[in-house]
Amino acid sequence: MRAMEIGKIHPTALIDEGAQVGRNVTIGAYTIVHAGVDLGDHSVVGPYCILGEPAMEFYREQLYKSPILSIGANALIRSHSVLYAGSSIGAYFQSGHRVTIRENSRLGHHVRVGTVSDIQGDCTIGDHVSLHSNVHIGQKSRIGNYVWIFPYTVLTNDPQPPSDTLLGVTVDDFAVIATMVVILPGVHIGHDALVGASSLVRSDVNPEAVVLGSPARQVASIRDLKDKQTGFDIYPWREHFDRGMPWEGIDYADWATQRLDESMPGDVHG
Repeated sequence: MRAMEIGKIHPTALIDEGAQVGRNVTIGAYTIVHAGVDLGDHSVVGPYCILGEPAMEFYREQLYKSPILSIGANALIRSHSVLYAGSSIGAYFQSGHRVTIRENSRLGHHVRVGTVSDIQGDCTIGDHVSLHSNVHIGQKSRIGNYVWIFPYTVLTNDPQPPSDTLLGVTVDDFAVIATMVVILPGVHIGHDALVGASSLVRSDVNPEAVVLGSPARQVASIRDLKDKQTGFDIYPWREHFDRGMPWEGIDYADWATQRLDESMPGDVHG
């Protein structure tokens, strides 16, 4: 017997009768889907996953009822991932293996979370965000759209550990955070900023700034950076990279103009 077959639910999977499972969904062996889960059409869930894991209140309150875990259509959730009740995840979500997403998280569409990454709950993440492997997102984090966070990066949240104070990190649209970065509680990373590898970020980062070091300091603007082989500009990255983006195959500026035109109200004639 195969552990997973596309379009089928494995007979060892446990699906609570209070769960809503969409059309043409694949669920692998020994996966558990709790009550209150709403799993979108055409999604694939690997073996040994848990969807709708209850929060700590389940173990303390006799009348606990799990809030809804909503997962949009076309999700790909790889083996041993645990997604808690009370979160909302948009369409085309992808996870690596052993991913944890805690309760009260809000993820947009086309979010990718790499293997062994951990989103600690009460977080907001926008559309087309890529978290690579071994990324830790502390509680109360706020991440915009089109953000890249590379492996072994940590977004912290406790300014005086251990304490009950939580100050989440904010990362604005199009920012890039390279590998092995630590960002301290309450720091705000501006739009299009680039944080260099192995940096310790203790203070806010300006939009379009390049920062690096421990502690991180601004060393340039992203518009100063050139490709070492061609000498051409490489940032803002959205003007030079389109793989997996909604402007793939077309110029970013054209795509942005089209989006603006679509959002404008039509002419009103008296």
